[in-house]
Amino acid sequence: MKISSLSLALAAALGLGLARADDQPLRQLPYTPSLDVSAMDRSVDPCEDLYQYACGGWMKNNPIPADEARWGVYSKVANENRLYLWGVLQELAQPAATARSAQQQQLGDYFGACMNEQAVNEAGLKPLKPLLERIDALRHKRDLPALLAALHLLLDNERAFFRFASGQDFNDATQVIAFVSAGGLGLPERDLYLKNDARSRKLRAEYQAHVARSLARAGAAAEQAQRQARSVLAFETELARATLSPVQRRDPYKLSNRLSFEQLQALTAGFDWAAYRSALGVEQALPVLNVTEPRFIKRWAALLQQTDLATLKTLLRWQVLSSQAEFLDAGWQAEQFGFYGKTLQGVPAQKARWKRCVELVDAQLGEALGQEFVARNFSPELKERVIKMTDQIKAAMARRIEALDWMSPATKARAQEKLASMVNKVGYPDNWRDYSAFQVRRDDFLGNLQRGNAFELKRQLAKIGKPLDRGEWGMTPQTVNAYYNAQMNDINFPAAVLQPPLYDAKLDDAPSYGNTGGTIGHELIHGFDDEGRQFDAQGRLKDWWTTQDTKAFERRAACVSKQYGQYTVIDQLKINSQLTLGEDLADLGGLVLALEAWKEQIKGLTLENRDGLTPEQRFFVGFAQWDCSHARPEYARLHAATDPHSPGRYRINGVAVNMPEFAQAFACKPGQKMVKKDAERCRVW
Repeated sequence: MKISSLSLALAAALGLGLARADDQPLRQLPYTPSLDVSAMDRSVDPCEDLYQYACGGWMKNNPIPADEARWGVYSKVANENRLYLWGVLQELAQPAATARSAQQQQLGDYFGACMNEQAVNEAGLKPLKPLLERIDALRHKRDLPALLAALHLLLDNERAFFRFASGQDFNDATQVIAFVSAGGLGLPERDLYLKNDARSRKLRAEYQAHVARSLARAGAAAEQAQRQARSVLAFETELARATLSPVQRRDPYKLSNRLSFEQLQALTAGFDWAAYRSALGVEQALPVLNVTEPRFIKRWAALLQQTDLATLKTLLRWQVLSSQAEFLDAGWQAEQFGFYGKTLQGVPAQKARWKRCVELVDAQLGEALGQEFVARNFSPELKERVIKMTDQIKAAMARRIEALDWMSPATKARAQEKLASMVNKVGYPDNWRDYSAFQVRRDDFLGNLQRGNAFELKRQLAKIGKPLDRGEWGMTPQTVNAYYNAQMNDINFPAAVLQPPLYDAKLDDAPSYGNTGGTIGHELIHGFDDEGRQFDAQGRLKDWWTTQDTKAFERRAACVSKQYGQYTVIDQLKINSQLTLGEDLADLGGLVLALEAWKEQIKGLTLENRDGLTPEQRFFVGFAQWDCSHARPEYARLHAATDPHSPGRYRINGVAVNMPEFAQAFACKPGQKMVKKDAERCRVW
């Protein structure tokens, strides 16, 4: 639908930034079937490459957009959702023609302020002046706790050295305690600071140049900015040496470190945590905290003592600038995107402003926007159908646990208890979040952003010392994703991931069970993967396995790890299968459960072939098409170092090759690439 001349006039009058000519807001979500025959490449033998057979046409017809690092079915659906939400927010941002709730007014005002690009460009660096002046005014290190508290409230990210928030106690998942987590790094992965290969050295040089340009843009003389950038890189490198790797962070026991307030203070001599806590506004007692990386926090405190005040002020100035640059004028945005978009991920073009504004509304007023999405797109009937599918998959898991020949009766009983306790959340939360304390102004974009950060951090901090709210969600309803929370012991499926082409009520069940069923199974298996299995039915970090059963599980998991470790991401770079193990296990176990649930669903039915595919083939093609995707080389390398998910091709082929039902469905023959001997197949659940 094209924007009318009236809409253009209104946008100009309101100062709303206009999108590129090929972007148009949607008034309803588009429909793509969950099995899209046009996405296939039938010239390929599925027994040689299921992924290419199911997705070859999709990749040909869906080149990576200029503003994306990776493009896949999920990202395309997410973009269509953004287009739709753009239409909703654009309407709410216009002068009200009809009655509008206070929450809808918040949404419209936030979006309108964000889209007022002229005002943002005219403001330049001015909105950050109060924070930068406060940093410049720092005279003693003893004043650092109060300053960091102010930065954490307004910026709400771990760029300012560390993150202080709340979380479930690893020992008692019913309670919420304070959490201190590592931060302070401008590069996305610690090894980028430490590796000495040519690519890493070049990347660090480009990062240092970016830091120098940013500091110069903020007012430093060119030579001074170069010296300061070297100091920034040196300090961050020392922090990186004390930071856990992505693989190490997958071990919950490494992150579970309960300390008393006094122990934390002793660990970080010279930094006054009482002053920090007071400035942050935390009134609750803090008898115990969880410090996810004690080695990091100890090293950080030592560096504070060793570093002169001028360098600390440079570091703080850089942290403010780097965390806020994308929200400033066009020059700052271009500088930030040049490094983090182009250099790190190979993305040629920055996202249109409307996309970034929709994403910000989602991030800061997510459940308010979610109510608008759900009311228009998620029916009670759809929710019931998905709940039925989830119940079938849980029942399949219960049967498989009972039938395992490698697990003892004692561990089976604990596994069944955990499965029975697992909560299924579908669509949206039962109780919506209240944003009435979040002040939104139509003429203050960066102020809205900072007040939104403060609102959320205060909301998180208010939980400390209180019983857990098990009804809370960690994703908004309009998010195209799903997740398992080990401490909550719940599986969560937002409304947006239950729309075509992911879940398709218009087609036969086979592709939806392969696609959404596989996703449901995937999240359920996370409760029993190499990380999730370490939490019990109540979400406590507690070993409920016998020693023999642990060894049996680890042998089976090692088969999966060995298989995926042989796959090439790009050039000679292999998958880090220690990093991806949990997701690989969930992919495999999830589809096994989905197939069993589908067979239960169609029991007694006579199914016909469709589109030249048998029902069984439709199940596997539907599964494969959930992750039709491709990525830029730079992103692929970064993804391999930081993301626990394997590339799409291996998330599909790596699963199917272990399932004899796939080979049977396509009449594959021994010796073909997608066929393993029975003894070579990886089996866990």
